Amino acid sequence: MFDHPDFVVVNKPCNISVQNESHQSGILPILCQQLNVEKLWLVHRLDKVTSGILMLAKHPQAAAEFGQLFEQKQIEKYYLAISAKKPKKKQGAVKGGMKKVRDGKWMLDSSDTAVAISQFFSFSVSPGFRLFLVKPLTGKTHQIRVALKSIGSPILGDELYKGASSDRTYLHAYCIRFHYQGQAICIMCPPNKGDEFVSDNTKQQVTELASPWTLKWPNIKWPQQKHAG
Repeated sequence: MFDHPDFVVVNKPCNISVQNESHQSGILPILCQQLNVEKLWLVHRLDKVTSGILMLAKHPQAAAEFGQLFEQKQIEKYYLAISAKKPKKKQGAVKGGMKKVRDGKWMLDSSDTAVAISQFFSFSVSPGFRLFLVKPLTGKTHQIRVALKSIGSPILGDELYKGASSDRTYLHAYCIRFHYQGQAICIMCPPNKGDEFVSDNTKQQVTELASPWTLKWPNIKWPQQKHAG
């Protein structure tokens, strides 16, 4: 999808893990084989059920540089999701500590430990369905899935978090934007699998979100800013 001397960006299909599983090859070994390289370095992760933009470094120096960019919050990521439930609020932010609970699930609590912050807008795309544009400001496991569940809109097909049954889990890594060694890089990847993602109404709305960084995202107070100055 996007091949740079230092890294590669691909469109990961849903329901494929990053690493090998006992019954299925992972996207990482598949890519190594396709690119005829011995190793690629993960610089961020996508859940097995999530499709879309996945970036991998081609050598340790690039991996280290991306690690710094992520840590310094210099990489913008935007996701698309669909829910069959109306949210408690149509736009805003979800912020809370991430706490592991049973059965591989996570939940938000009011602590300042492992804080996850996500901003979002939502749009009605058809009767009973809302499209969410989500900008995670942190990179916690299951962050977006938990955030949307917490506002009453579990992701369609996400049975782990009580989403309505569907042909897939409707979460897709849509856009990534950053500067790398002085070069501005912006990669867009609209979803192309899933009945609700490829419906005319959803595709029309996604077309209108072709520059997600230009939306009026709400200001966020980071926990550490409480003690600033």
